[in-house]
Amino acid sequence: MRLILIFLKTVRFLERSFPFDVIPRIIPKKEFDDLERGLKQRVYALNEFLNDIYGKQKIIKDGIIPAEFIFSSKAYNQSFHGLKTPKNIRTHICGIDLVKNSANDRWTILEDNLRVPSGASYPLSIRQAYRKVYPEIFEQMKVEKIRYYPQKLQEMMDYISTGGINIVLTPGRYNSAFYEHVYLAKETGATLAMSSDLEVIGDKLFLKSYNGKKIQVGAMYRRLDDDFQNLNLKCNFLT
Repeated sequence: MRLILIFLKTVRFLERSFPFDVIPRIIPKKEFDDLERGLKQRVYALNEFLNDIYGKQKIIKDGIIPAEFIFSSKAYNQSFHGLKTPKNIRTHICGIDLVKNSANDRWTILEDNLRVPSGASYPLSIRQAYRKVYPEIFEQMKVEKIRYYPQKLQEMMDYISTGGINIVLTPGRYNSAFYEHVYLAKETGATLAMSSDLEVIGDKLFLKSYNGKKIQVGAMYRRLDDDFQNLNLKCNFLT
Protein backbone atom coordinates (compact mmCIF):
# COMPACT_ATOMS: atom_id res chain seq x y z
CA MET A 1 0.00 0.00 0.00
CA ARG A 2 1.43 3.28 -1.05
CA LEU A 3 0.89 6.41 0.95
CA ILE A 4 0.08 9.36 -1.25
CA LEU A 5 0.72 12.76 0.27
CA ILE A 6 -1.14 15.73 -1.12
CA PHE A 7 0.35 19.12 -0.43
CA LEU A 8 -2.05 22.02 -0.57
CA LYS A 9 -0.59 25.35 -1.50
CA THR A 10 -1.75 27.83 1.09
CA VAL A 11 -2.42 31.40 0.14
CA ARG A 12 -1.65 33.95 2.79
CA PHE A 13 -3.85 37.01 2.85
CA LEU A 14 -2.25 40.36 3.44
CA GLU A 15 -3.37 42.02 6.63
CA ARG A 16 -3.43 45.80 6.61
CA SER A 17 -4.16 48.02 9.56
CA PHE A 18 -6.35 51.09 9.22
CA PRO A 19 -5.36 53.59 11.91
CA PHE A 20 -7.86 56.23 12.97
CA ASP A 21 -8.32 58.67 15.80
CA VAL A 22 -10.63 57.22 18.44
CA ILE A 23 -11.59 60.75 19.43
CA PRO A 24 -13.75 62.13 16.61
CA ARG A 25 -13.47 65.68 15.33
CA ILE A 26 -16.64 67.55 16.21
CA ILE A 27 -17.80 70.05 13.61
CA PRO A 28 -20.63 72.41 14.62
CA LYS A 29 -23.71 72.21 12.41
CA LYS A 30 -23.38 75.78 11.06
CA GLU A 31 -19.78 75.12 10.04
CA PHE A 32 -20.70 71.72 8.58
CA ASP A 33 -23.55 73.22 6.52
CA ASP A 34 -21.24 75.91 5.13
CA LEU A 35 -18.70 73.25 4.16
CA GLU A 36 -21.39 71.16 2.48
CA ARG A 37 -22.66 74.06 0.38
CA GLY A 38 -19.15 75.06 -0.64
CA LEU A 39 -18.13 71.52 -1.58
CA LYS A 40 -21.26 71.00 -3.68
CA GLN A 41 -20.49 74.23 -5.53
CA ARG A 42 -16.88 73.16 -6.03
CA VAL A 43 -17.77 69.71 -7.38
CA TYR A 44 -20.26 71.28 -9.80
CA ALA A 45 -17.58 73.74 -10.99
CA LEU A 46 -15.07 70.92 -11.46
CA ASN A 47 -17.60 68.98 -13.53
CA GLU A 48 -18.24 72.00 -15.76
CA PHE A 49 -14.48 72.52 -16.10
CA LEU A 50 -13.93 68.95 -17.30
CA ASN A 51 -16.88 69.13 -19.69
CA ASP A 52 -15.37 72.26 -21.19
CA ILE A 53 -11.81 70.90 -21.37
CA TYR A 54 -13.02 67.81 -23.22
CA GLY A 55 -15.52 69.85 -25.21
CA LYS A 56 -15.42 73.37 -26.61
CA GLN A 57 -12.44 74.46 -24.46
CA LYS A 58 -13.80 77.96 -23.94
CA ILE A 59 -11.75 78.37 -20.80
CA ILE A 60 -8.60 78.09 -22.94
CA LYS A 61 -9.87 80.23 -25.83
CA ASP A 62 -10.88 82.99 -23.42
CA GLY A 63 -7.40 83.01 -21.92
CA ILE A 64 -8.54 82.06 -18.42
CA ILE A 65 -6.19 79.06 -18.24
CA PRO A 66 -3.09 78.74 -20.46
CA ALA A 67 -3.31 75.83 -22.89
CA GLU A 68 0.04 74.41 -21.76
CA PHE A 69 -1.34 73.95 -18.24
CA ILE A 70 -3.90 71.54 -19.63
CA PHE A 71 -2.08 69.74 -22.41
CA SER A 72 1.12 69.21 -20.43
CA SER A 73 -0.75 67.55 -17.58
CA LYS A 74 -0.28 63.78 -17.24
CA ALA A 75 -3.95 63.51 -16.30
CA TYR A 76 -5.16 64.98 -19.58
CA ASN A 77 -6.27 62.29 -22.03
CA GLN A 78 -6.55 63.54 -25.59
CA SER A 79 -8.48 60.44 -26.71
CA PHE A 80 -11.41 61.50 -24.54
CA HIS A 81 -11.80 64.87 -26.25
CA GLY A 82 -15.27 65.17 -27.70
CA LEU A 83 -16.51 62.10 -25.86
CA LYS A 84 -19.94 62.67 -24.34
CA THR A 85 -20.76 61.22 -20.95
CA PRO A 86 -24.24 60.16 -19.82
CA LYS A 87 -26.09 63.05 -18.16
CA ASN A 88 -22.94 65.19 -18.75
CA ILE A 89 -21.54 63.97 -15.44
CA ARG A 90 -17.81 63.44 -15.04
CA THR A 91 -17.32 64.07 -11.32
CA HIS A 92 -19.47 61.22 -10.04
CA ILE A 93 -17.52 60.71 -6.82
CA CYS A 94 -15.09 63.21 -5.37
CA GLY A 95 -12.67 63.01 -2.48
CA ILE A 96 -11.95 66.56 -1.38
CA ASP A 97 -9.04 66.58 1.07
CA LEU A 98 -9.72 69.08 3.84
CA VAL A 99 -7.56 70.26 6.74
CA LYS A 100 -8.31 72.77 9.46
CA ASN A 101 -5.78 75.61 9.47
CA SER A 102 -4.93 76.22 13.11
CA ALA A 103 -3.51 79.67 12.30
CA ASN A 104 -6.75 81.21 11.02
CA ASP A 105 -9.25 78.51 12.07
CA ARG A 106 -10.41 78.08 8.49
CA TRP A 107 -10.73 74.99 6.31
CA THR A 108 -8.20 74.51 3.51
CA ILE A 109 -8.50 72.21 0.51
CA LEU A 110 -5.34 70.25 -0.22
CA GLU A 111 -6.51 68.19 -3.18
CA ASP A 112 -9.49 67.54 -5.43
CA ASN A 113 -9.44 63.79 -5.98
CA LEU A 114 -11.88 62.92 -8.77
CA ARG A 115 -10.63 59.42 -9.61
CA VAL A 116 -13.17 57.52 -7.49
CA PRO A 117 -11.10 57.87 -4.32
CA SER A 118 -10.87 54.94 -1.95
CA GLY A 119 -11.91 55.16 1.66
CA ALA A 120 -15.70 55.53 1.70
CA SER A 121 -16.18 52.10 3.28
CA TYR A 122 -13.84 52.78 6.20
CA PRO A 123 -15.79 55.58 7.92
CA LEU A 124 -18.95 53.55 7.35
CA SER A 125 -17.41 50.54 9.08
CA ILE A 126 -15.96 52.68 11.86
CA ARG A 127 -19.30 54.41 12.41
CA GLN A 128 -21.02 51.03 12.66
CA ALA A 129 -18.48 49.89 15.27
CA TYR A 130 -18.90 53.12 17.25
CA ARG A 131 -22.67 52.68 17.33
CA LYS A 132 -22.19 49.31 19.01
CA VAL A 133 -19.48 50.40 21.46
CA TYR A 134 -20.73 53.92 22.29
CA PRO A 135 -24.47 54.00 21.51
CA GLU A 136 -24.98 56.86 23.97
CA ILE A 137 -23.03 59.21 21.69
CA PHE A 138 -25.61 58.79 18.95
CA GLU A 139 -28.50 58.89 21.41
CA GLN A 140 -27.43 62.10 23.13
CA MET A 141 -25.87 64.02 20.25
CA LYS A 142 -27.25 64.89 16.83
CA VAL A 143 -24.64 63.12 14.74
CA GLU A 144 -24.89 63.57 10.97
CA LYS A 145 -25.85 60.29 9.29
CA ILE A 146 -23.50 58.74 6.72
CA ARG A 147 -25.05 55.28 6.43
CA TYR A 148 -26.98 56.26 3.30
CA TYR A 149 -23.81 56.51 1.21
CA PRO A 150 -24.17 53.06 -0.43
CA GLN A 151 -27.77 53.91 -1.31
CA LYS A 152 -26.67 57.19 -2.90
CA LEU A 153 -23.92 55.39 -4.79
CA GLN A 154 -26.41 52.88 -6.15
CA GLU A 155 -28.74 55.69 -7.18
CA MET A 156 -25.89 57.40 -9.03
CA MET A 157 -24.96 54.21 -10.88
CA ASP A 158 -28.59 53.63 -11.85
CA TYR A 159 -28.95 57.25 -12.96
CA ILE A 160 -26.02 57.25 -15.36
CA SER A 161 -26.39 53.64 -16.50
CA THR A 162 -26.33 53.11 -20.26
CA GLY A 163 -28.49 50.00 -19.89
CA GLY A 164 -27.40 46.89 -18.04
CA ILE A 165 -26.23 45.76 -14.63
CA ASN A 166 -23.96 47.62 -12.23
CA ILE A 167 -20.55 46.16 -11.43
CA VAL A 168 -17.63 47.00 -9.16
CA LEU A 169 -14.31 46.38 -10.89
CA THR A 170 -11.52 44.99 -8.72
CA PRO A 171 -7.96 43.78 -9.48
CA GLY A 172 -8.40 41.04 -6.88
CA ARG A 173 -7.92 40.25 -3.22
CA TYR A 174 -4.32 41.46 -3.05
CA ASN A 175 -5.29 45.01 -3.95
CA SER A 176 -5.15 47.44 -1.04
CA ALA A 177 -8.73 48.54 -1.71
CA PHE A 178 -10.18 45.04 -2.08
CA TYR A 179 -12.06 45.29 1.21
CA GLU A 180 -13.84 48.36 -0.08
CA HIS A 181 -14.60 46.76 -3.44
CA VAL A 182 -16.31 43.85 -1.70
CA TYR A 183 -18.09 46.12 0.77
CA LEU A 184 -19.49 48.51 -1.84
CA ALA A 185 -20.51 45.71 -4.19
CA LYS A 186 -22.45 44.07 -1.38
CA GLU A 187 -24.06 47.26 -0.11
CA THR A 188 -25.09 48.57 -3.55
CA GLY A 189 -26.24 45.25 -4.95
CA ALA A 190 -23.64 45.45 -7.72
CA THR A 191 -21.66 42.51 -9.08
CA LEU A 192 -18.01 42.23 -8.08
CA ALA A 193 -15.94 41.52 -11.19
CA MET A 194 -12.35 41.27 -12.35
CA SER A 195 -11.09 42.21 -15.79
CA SER A 196 -11.01 38.53 -16.78
CA ASP A 197 -14.78 38.40 -16.17
CA LEU A 198 -15.41 41.12 -18.76
CA GLU A 199 -15.56 41.16 -22.53
CA VAL A 200 -15.92 44.01 -24.99
CA ILE A 201 -18.19 43.36 -27.96
CA GLY A 202 -18.40 46.26 -30.37
CA ASP A 203 -18.64 49.34 -28.20
CA LYS A 204 -20.38 47.63 -25.28
CA LEU A 205 -19.12 45.89 -22.18
CA PHE A 206 -20.40 42.49 -21.06
CA LEU A 207 -19.99 40.37 -17.96
CA LYS A 208 -19.33 36.70 -18.65
CA SER A 209 -21.53 34.67 -16.31
CA TYR A 210 -20.75 31.20 -14.98
CA ASN A 211 -23.15 29.57 -17.46
CA GLY A 212 -21.55 31.19 -20.47
CA LYS A 213 -24.13 33.92 -20.94
CA LYS A 214 -23.02 37.50 -21.48
CA ILE A 215 -24.75 40.22 -19.48
CA GLN A 216 -24.47 43.84 -20.59
CA VAL A 217 -22.88 46.26 -18.14
CA GLY A 218 -24.46 49.69 -17.80
CA ALA A 219 -22.28 51.29 -15.12
CA MET A 220 -18.97 50.34 -13.58
CA TYR A 221 -17.41 51.50 -10.33
CA ARG A 222 -13.73 51.57 -11.21
CA ARG A 223 -11.07 52.23 -8.62
CA LEU A 224 -7.81 51.26 -10.31
CA ASP A 225 -4.63 53.09 -11.09
CA ASP A 226 -4.93 55.11 -14.28
CA ASP A 227 -2.15 53.12 -15.93
CA PHE A 228 -3.91 49.83 -15.14
CA GLN A 229 -6.36 50.22 -17.99
CA ASN A 230 -7.61 52.76 -20.47
CA LEU A 231 -10.92 51.70 -21.92
CA ASN A 232 -13.37 53.58 -24.11
CA LEU A 233 -16.62 51.67 -23.95
CA LYS A 234 -20.33 52.30 -24.15
CA CYS A 235 -20.53 51.89 -20.42
CA ASN A 236 -20.29 54.79 -18.03
CA PHE A 237 -17.38 54.65 -15.61
CA LEU A 238 -17.66 56.23 -12.18
CA THR A 239 -14.25 57.86 -12.39
